[in-house]
Amino acid sequence: MHYRRFGRTGWNVSEIGYGMWGLAGWTGSDDAESLDALQRAVDLGCNFFDTAWAYGNGHSEELLGKILRTNKGIAACGGPDKRLYVATKIPPKNLCWPARPQYSLDDSYPPDHIFAYVDKSLANIGVETLDLIQFHTWEDGWLDDERVVRAIEKLRSSGKVRAVGISQNRWEPANGIRAVRGGLVDAVQVIYNIFDQNPEDELFPACREKDVAVIARVPFDEGSLTGTLTLQSTWPKGDWRSTYFVPENLKASVTRADALKPLVPAGMNMPEMALRFILNNPDVGTIIPGMRKRRNVEANLAASTQGPLPAPLHKQLRAHRWDRNPTSWSQ
Repeated sequence: MHYRRFGRTGWNVSEIGYGMWGLAGWTGSDDAESLDALQRAVDLGCNFFDTAWAYGNGHSEELLGKILRTNKGIAACGGPDKRLYVATKIPPKNLCWPARPQYSLDDSYPPDHIFAYVDKSLANIGVETLDLIQFHTWEDGWLDDERVVRAIEKLRSSGKVRAVGISQNRWEPANGIRAVRGGLVDAVQVIYNIFDQNPEDELFPACREKDVAVIARVPFDEGSLTGTLTLQSTWPKGDWRSTYFVPENLKASVTRADALKPLVPAGMNMPEMALRFILNNPDVGTIIPGMRKRRNVEANLAASTQGPLPAPLHKQLRAHRWDRNPTSWSQ
């Protein structure tokens, strides 16, 4: 496992982290299997874990807490790279994803709500301080309300959080640049993959200028960049993917993924290619693929060992950029 500096925090984080939504927010999750996968990730050098209260109403956070207790003292005996970093998120009060311009701060993140959910996450995970707390939705317009700035300053001075970040809405990487340039946040979490390259346009340069860490989420485009989806793919009722991969999106996603398959080199599969494409960008601090099974952990973390893609292949993949706009099904 290789490590990267996490912006101005100075943390040394694994360039492949762990996205924990699937451990409690998707159908088919199993706690024993999840804990086994999490522990395997720790054993292989993963030290950055991203969860949220909304992932199973705190259940994903509780699973992370168990892993932290199992590995208590790991930094002392394993060196600084073995320190486990905890990132979680405050849900919007209205429980509406994504944020919309018409949502006020009182709709989504009134100060009392922010503090209450930080305390809930601390209790769920079983720690006294969270490394990174993130707003699970974001709207730059909230910066017009000085209460959000004061709330973040109070969080930092309370000792309950070490750093503050935002998780940006799908396909809205520009909605957050104001927070970055204003010095409000230490990290941004954004969708970035072979298809979604537009964070490179404005967001990444702003993060570079302000030394703000970048967390790349959805590296497999919710599954299309694994190369396993077909036009016949279905999901159980209640599974989030059943509402995301509506017919128009499924068809377009499968078509574009199929166009990538001839580019996958011998000895490599599409998920590895997708992760290593992101590793080519030094602006990214860590990538957080969702992983529920030990075999997925082993395969995804191995991408770090292989390193960035060869420049000619990376250049070919850049031509597959797919600019999309938010729509009714893209929450």
